[in-house]
Amino acid sequence: MYRHCPGVIALTAALLFGGLAPAAPSGDEITVTAARLGPRVWQVQGEHSRLWILGTVSPLRIGATWRAGEVKRLLGTADALLAAKPLEISLPRVLWILIAQRDLVMNSRGAKLEDLLAPELYARFSALRAQVGGGGAKWERYRPIIAGALLEDAAMQKNGLSERLDVSLAVRRLARESHLRIDEVKIPGAPDLLSALKTLAPESESRCLAAMLDTVDNGMRLLAERADAWSSGDIERLQALPQASEAICGAAFGADDRAAALLAQIHRRWLESLEAHLQGQGTALAVVDVDLLLGQRGLLAALRADGYCVEMP
Repeated sequence: MYRHCPGVIALTAALLFGGLAPAAPSGDEITVTAARLGPRVWQVQGEHSRLWILGTVSPLRIGATWRAGEVKRLLGTADALLAAKPLEISLPRVLWILIAQRDLVMNSRGAKLEDLLAPELYARFSALRAQVGGGGAKWERYRPIIAGALLEDAAMQKNGLSERLDVSLAVRRLARESHLRIDEVKIPGAPDLLSALKTLAPESESRCLAAMLDTVDNGMRLLAERADAWSSGDIERLQALPQASEAICGAAFGADDRAAALLAQIHRRWLESLEAHLQGQGTALAVVDVDLLLGQRGLLAALRADGYCVEMP
């Protein structure tokens, strides 16, 4: 399957500079309709409980129409919604980081990207930056992973894609309209992600930047196909898409102790929350990033290994 998986550090970069925030700009809202077709859900059966799991993807097409009929129906039968606590970082916090902790986002001692990157990697970054048409010279002072996140975001926008479209928040709104209880899964927050960004090794940053450049250069079509497969509920197509070069970026984080610990913590807390519901009673709908769900080490495989019956959409 195609896995767009930038990991916790690139997520932090996008959070700071890519516009990821609980309240998306009006131009990045998801339009909800009640058509029958749309994103599909997995069903997990406990002894006295039932869990529906909606896998989400990012990016989606700008102006995407989300056919949410099935999700609305399931919310009408559920006792609770399970969703990750939204990542929040305020404008004052961003400004404080830029002023007081410039080492998190800026190169030390006024260095430029050209001074830090291997010549071939820098030449490739420069060529793609010119092709995408964003940033200019101002990106030269940013750390490689920040500059890569900005370039990737600009490329997505140019190709009609956005990572600012948050399906989880849209489902939350539907749940509130139905007066449904929302149980938040407390995954690592902005302070944890910023701390991991501070300690990321330069070698890991370069590997991640190279993977981001692969996505900018070759991965936009596949990201669009992935978004379309999700929107139409075509799980087979979603799983059949080839693996993304950004898996290299995830591997770079996996080699970094702090980042690897955060990734493991996200997986563990989700699994604990899902199984806590399955060991109880009632019906719930969970909204989970599809990259956490699928694969040999994904949450669905872990639930099967623990003896739960997982039904495909």
